[in-house]
Amino acid sequence: MISFLDLKKVNEPYETAFQEKLKSVLENGWYILEKEVETFEKAFAEYCQSKYCIGVGNGFDALVLIFKGYIELGKLKKGDEVIVPANTYIASILAILQADLVPVLIEPRLETYNINPDLIPEKITSKTKAILAVHLYGQLAEMEKIIEIANKNNLLIIEDAAQSHGAEKNIKSKISNLKSAVAYSFYPGKNLGCLGDGGAITTNDEALAKVLFSLRNYGSEKKYHNEFVGVNSRLDELQAGFLNLKLPNLDSDNQKRRAIAKRYLSEIKNDKIVLPFWDFSKNHVFHLFVIRTENRAHLQEYLAQNNIQTVIHYPIPPHQQKAFSQWNNLSFPITEKIHKEVLSLPISPVLTESEVDYIIEILNQY
Repeated sequence: MISFLDLKKVNEPYETAFQEKLKSVLENGWYILEKEVETFEKAFAEYCQSKYCIGVGNGFDALVLIFKGYIELGKLKKGDEVIVPANTYIASILAILQADLVPVLIEPRLETYNINPDLIPEKITSKTKAILAVHLYGQLAEMEKIIEIANKNNLLIIEDAAQSHGAEKNIKSKISNLKSAVAYSFYPGKNLGCLGDGGAITTNDEALAKVLFSLRNYGSEKKYHNEFVGVNSRLDELQAGFLNLKLPNLDSDNQKRRAIAKRYLSEIKNDKIVLPFWDFSKNHVFHLFVIRTENRAHLQEYLAQNNIQTVIHYPIPPHQQKAFSQWNNLSFPITEKIHKEVLSLPISPVLTESEVDYIIEILNQY
């Protein structure tokens, strides 16, 4: 069976270094917000070409804390509306709600699966204060257009980069950072993943960064002095140590993903399968390689019978989830089509050439 993602194989080259890192942390005797976290925050900020990096407990907390940070700064208030793609993973929407803000769902482009900026202006009201741009599956949203809309309407931009570590909007700039705060997840299956939960926020906004460093640690900048109503969401010292070992290889790992994607795009030739759009720039890091087909269940079963494991990202759109019963009567045809048809193929730095050959061959025979 070709695994969808073999995490054991992904982490195998680091096994000895991980054990040495564990020993180092144990011997140091300090396990919370110490040297490893500080080192990673500095390194990841530099990698993202950002002034500040705040390590937090997970990607969801990263989003929630950005919203709460802006509330503390008076740039958002409870009840404000935040524009968000209708087809995103539910965590993006839950984070908005967790901060007592109101999600406004916008359809994506069918070609890219990212939010359609052309549909944003008609949804802007006097209550709209922010846009949550989600870089879904590893491909950057159309940030130039989104920034233009945000500037024209005086809106904040928050970026959900949980799936897009290392994506570049051009040769010089990773993500967009200049106009926003960016939330990252280091869940084990991400392009940069630790061995548990972990997350981070990058920003160039000094005031926001200062608030976030406090909010993640009970609202405290100085021990036992609490300036804000904060939470306990700190990047774990050991996980930061593991990330420090893996970060130097992120770009080369992303390049391996792109190489596999290029093969899929050029060699899969089957009228029953819709391949993803990519302009072959570095704006896509292929956290996922997502195809579409009208009879997904049949294709997935066919691939399983041929020992190829696939995953559906995601089977149920947010507005049709039981948790959001107030939205169940809403209609988002493009979102619904995407969630009905998408299927993710194996793609990872450890997928072999022969495995890619086989996957392409089996798909072309379907």
